[in-house]
Amino acid sequence: MKIWNYLQSSVIPLFTITALAQKVIDLSTAEWTVSSPAYNISVPGSVPSQVYLDLYYEGVFSDPYFGLRWVTCANWTYEAKLDGLDEAVPTWLLFNGLDTFTSIEVCGQHVASTNNQFRQYYFDVSSILNSCSGAPTLSINFGSAINITADIAAEPGQETWPYGVEGLFEFPNRQFMRKEQSDFEWDWAYVVQLPPSTVYIRNSLLDIYRQGQLNNLPPEQNAPWIVNASLDVLGSVPESASLHLDIIDIDNTTVASGSLQNVTNMDTRIGGSVVVDGQACRLWWPTGLGPQNLYYFKITVLDGGRELASVTKRSGFRTIVLNMMPISDSQLARGIAPGNNWHFEINGQEFYSLGSNFIPPRWYPFCPRVTQTKMKQLFQSVVDGNQNMLRVWASGSYLPDFIYDIADSMGVLLWSEFQFGDALYPVNEEFLDNVREEANYQVRRNNYHPSLCLWAGGNELENLELSVAAAADPGNDKWRQEYEQLFLGVLLPAIYGNTRSISYIPSSTTNGYLELDFSLPFPMIQRYDNKAEGSIYGDTDHYNYDSFVAFNLSTYPVGRFANEFGYHSMPSLQTWEQAIAPEDLHFNSSTIVLRNHHYPAGGSFTNYRNSSKGMGEMTIAAELYYPVPHMADPVANFSAWCHTTQIFQADFYRSQITYYRRGSGFPERQLGSLYWQLEDIWQAPTWAGVEYDGRWKVLHYVAKDIYQPGIVASYFNTTTGDLTAYVTSSLWSLSTGTATLSWYGFDGNLLASPTNLDFLVGALNTTKILQTNTNEIAYDLKDAVLRMNITATGSLPNSDQVKVFKHEYYFHGLDLGEAKLRDPGLVLEYNEQSGNFSIKATKAVAAWVWLDIPAGTLANFNENAFWLVPGDEKREISAKVKNDTSEGNWVHGVTARSLWNNTLA
Repeated sequence: MKIWNYLQSSVIPLFTITALAQKVIDLSTAEWTVSSPAYNISVPGSVPSQVYLDLYYEGVFSDPYFGLRWVTCANWTYEAKLDGLDEAVPTWLLFNGLDTFTSIEVCGQHVASTNNQFRQYYFDVSSILNSCSGAPTLSINFGSAINITADIAAEPGQETWPYGVEGLFEFPNRQFMRKEQSDFEWDWAYVVQLPPSTVYIRNSLLDIYRQGQLNNLPPEQNAPWIVNASLDVLGSVPESASLHLDIIDIDNTTVASGSLQNVTNMDTRIGGSVVVDGQACRLWWPTGLGPQNLYYFKITVLDGGRELASVTKRSGFRTIVLNMMPISDSQLARGIAPGNNWHFEINGQEFYSLGSNFIPPRWYPFCPRVTQTKMKQLFQSVVDGNQNMLRVWASGSYLPDFIYDIADSMGVLLWSEFQFGDALYPVNEEFLDNVREEANYQVRRNNYHPSLCLWAGGNELENLELSVAAAADPGNDKWRQEYEQLFLGVLLPAIYGNTRSISYIPSSTTNGYLELDFSLPFPMIQRYDNKAEGSIYGDTDHYNYDSFVAFNLSTYPVGRFANEFGYHSMPSLQTWEQAIAPEDLHFNSSTIVLRNHHYPAGGSFTNYRNSSKGMGEMTIAAELYYPVPHMADPVANFSAWCHTTQIFQADFYRSQITYYRRGSGFPERQLGSLYWQLEDIWQAPTWAGVEYDGRWKVLHYVAKDIYQPGIVASYFNTTTGDLTAYVTSSLWSLSTGTATLSWYGFDGNLLASPTNLDFLVGALNTTKILQTNTNEIAYDLKDAVLRMNITATGSLPNSDQVKVFKHEYYFHGLDLGEAKLRDPGLVLEYNEQSGNFSIKATKAVAAWVWLDIPAGTLANFNENAFWLVPGDEKREISAKVKNDTSEGNWVHGVTARSLWNNTLA
């Protein structure tokens, strides 16, 4: 049962609401109790909170991550006295999130019931307060979502779907409830008392776009800006009211000020717009593409010169469009395959989207485990990892403003999704009306953030759920029609009806539209499988857990954008030690197996069979491609196994990402890579690149390396033996450089003189620098490795600065378990003066060098998981410390290893 905060005090400078003569009581200050007669439990409660945390704080159980499914099977009631109210004044209850099925009472009288975690609820309780005897009380009963949805599913005539359409993870019937699928919480609550002729702003919309702009279509970049604002209020806006806008830069200088025009006043909502001279406004850009220029927008409601209320939001001037238009003649002339585009454009510039999928953190922002500091650290890892976009995956929850604020400041674009995933949903009017309120609230709440780059209807709906339904029920178009009722008939109007600045797609993976006609009731007509032969459409996702074909390039999808792909790995020993007992620190312990939710438990809480399949996949991949450890020390052996699964994961992702990036210069004109997934929300085997406490896995270091603006990579056809290498650039200008190709034996000896090649690579393009066949190579690939280095110069986007880019990449035989690895003689040193480490191979080639940070310190290096050859100068490594409990002594606990260590007993 949850309430989470969208208006925290720490973000008030970025989003503030003020009004005159009102009285607002923050119910987090009330004395709450939470109780359940079914379990004879009554303990102090809090707001915002959740029943798990309140029970945890009172010692009912030891940790809210363990053995708590019993909590979800009962109802829980939160109750508090409402002190300090003036019962003669009009009074509202305002909830910014109730999870999910509740019954609300004031003074023992029923106020309302709710059934949607993702909506803002507000209720006029004036008449009830007037009839109260004694001190007013507020009681909220949170019903068991498991039990209630089971009852809903069992209703006579209730909709059903073909077998397999609902992705069954642990709890069934989730498509009947509008709640986060992972926990039960509730958010900030307020009592608002408004004397006559006052209003309170409960939500607001700020939309900044180019004049003439329409959703999903690239706008004219020379057109002036339109600033459109509307405010949702409690109370009644006088007919004579007007709106005033002030635009203030970060230096507190007013750059524009005046009255909004075309004012509409619908009593509880007032809005208007104004044209702003674009010359006075500096553009906002994503990280790596330009500065993050931000402004404060203050919208004030005036009545006869009297200020009734105001809201201030921090935003920026930018256009961001998902271009899905047909490939033009000029594009065809450049060698781009026919079909439709599928890429993002920022301020009129197409760019390569580099990033990952963001799992909305559990229990934010009130849980001490997920703080704003932790989120800032996570987003710093995103920026440090050369990522400019995150896909905010559906089936979690909508993000609070403070996370968007962080993204605004750091320049991280957020592809945001409505909370629908891996299921089809009811389309009765009650459900659709409920979703309509949810969608309008969330769009209006979030739209002002310049980091918001897209709204998607949900996760894996078109490519997965509709396909499963069609296969199970051939010829029945019912499922597609119902899908369109919700995702084109409800969610699309929530976007198009509130904003001009944001694009929309009904499903995260989609072939795009056949037609976009704003005069139609459903302006977007979906393409589905209506593909012309030889044409390319849409974005792709890709999961293949058959590690035997992991590096077979022909198994990777060819599309315009890769939005989701991945493979799971184990977290580090340091992370496991945070969560499980020492006796469980072995690869297939019961605790570790049951923490592996791949494959999903399928309704069972102890499904060892499904979990063990995922464990087996990691084991097979490690044994297939690398020397696997057989160390006498069981904990050291466990740690090495965990690390080896991370190497495979990173190796596999690197193969895919370089393939997708190379596609920017191929006929598919591929312009996006978002891997699954960025971070963990607990200690477990997952697809993440950042562990629960913020520690970087091998994946995040490797992604950082190959998300650089200019890279070189090899591409090996496992069937024909063809080997090529390409230089790929995500810059917006021509780059020039030199590539050096050098063959080494694993003993560290140079096998032949290096080959130097000059190259040119165009903007957002790729160029070939090597074409050969492994059958023609004179060296035994079990004892040889090709090192490729590039040095290139190019101009940074939105800058006259010319930068030198360097990158290194190694090609080797696929099975490093058969490679003739030797002891590389790694020498690691720490320089007290510089605070940096240096490392060198002194005897042989070192594969997958890893500097390991001891437990108790959260830090990351500027690079890690690299190769070294002897004879090179020492490689200097810097560190960024984020949290340290060792008083700096961690530097003496850093160790270095390579794949050679796996061969040691």
